[in-house]
Amino acid sequence: MTLLTNESLVDLQTRHDAPCLSLYQTTHRHHPENQQDTIRFGNLLRDLGATLLETYAPSDVKLALAPLEALVGDRDFWNHTLDGLAVFSARGLFRVLLLQRPVDDLVVVADSFHLKPLRRLLQSADRYQVLGLSQHRAQLFEGNRYALDEVELGPGVPRTLVDALGAELTEPYQAVGSYGGGGGEGAPMYHGHGGKADEVDNDAVRFFRAVDRGVLEQHSNSTGLPLLLAALPEHHSIFHKVSHNPMLLADGIRYNPESVGDDELRTLAWAVMMPRYEARLSSLGEQFEQALSKDLGSDTLGDVAAAAALGRVATLLIEADRQIEGHLDKISGRIQLGNLSHPNVDDLLDDLGELVVKKGGQVLVVPPASMPAKSGVAAIYRY
Repeated sequence: MTLLTNESLVDLQTRHDAPCLSLYQTTHRHHPENQQDTIRFGNLLRDLGATLLETYAPSDVKLALAPLEALVGDRDFWNHTLDGLAVFSARGLFRVLLLQRPVDDLVVVADSFHLKPLRRLLQSADRYQVLGLSQHRAQLFEGNRYALDEVELGPGVPRTLVDALGAELTEPYQAVGSYGGGGGEGAPMYHGHGGKADEVDNDAVRFFRAVDRGVLEQHSNSTGLPLLLAALPEHHSIFHKVSHNPMLLADGIRYNPESVGDDELRTLAWAVMMPRYEARLSSLGEQFEQALSKDLGSDTLGDVAAAAALGRVATLLIEADRQIEGHLDKISGRIQLGNLSHPNVDDLLDDLGELVVKKGGQVLVVPPASMPAKSGVAAIYRY
């Protein structure tokens, strides 16, 4: 089980043998709310089984459901869920993604995975990352205004000073190589000028450089998310001097992340992010109004769809939690309104967002209060 990433979406978009099973469910982080999660998951499994039996033999259905049914009795798993759950299963593949927002309960059996709820989560405009850093340890968190959770550092990103420097570590640090805390009480202290003190400081600089390089290559380049630094004030100045990460914000959290709880860290992070988030949405709204006045934008669904098919849409704003039922021809851009109960009908806004991304544009899902158009879409054209 992992948090949702752009890479996980790409992996799931690869073609897999049918049947491809997709299951979405709202979950809960804490007792006693999470006690009902396994019951609801079992109900969704029954729905999956009933759908599969319409096409497949009972023995094939049993085989297809086996990985999902194994989750039911995994008590440790259900005690460590977040706000939502996405499960995908096909022959040779089983993925469980933990989501930082609730989702509508849903099961889908098809010849490909149902990924549109994931796209919306990835396109939400309030996402960010936090790099927790001390002289000895690095952590990475990802979140939004509602949640912040630690993510596993990618290959090659040093988690500790020892990981980064190894045999090149200055001798005084080698004596505390197993130290796990950072920058606070219990950290080794050296005073004076020159000698070992300068070598220790140099170790910290080299560690920060290695962390910066690894986070940029393994995380920031792929997510494009704003990055906040959470560290002691003296470490902010050092890290900003050595960093080459264009996603790193000038503002940050001037506390050792190990000294604050998860909820407090999220509160501190969102206090920094909220003004930037609101300013960004305001700026996008102004850009849209300017584009509209110059015939370089539109909030008319049919016009936006036609422009998207031609690759003209540079930026598309989609209203959060809004659905428009219908079918989009991704070649011509023609739309046909309809009912979602029909197998060829889907959510036009999701289909439109997918098309814009495929054509190299960016898509942002924004709250209704920040949406500059009543239609649910606002497009800024390239030309």
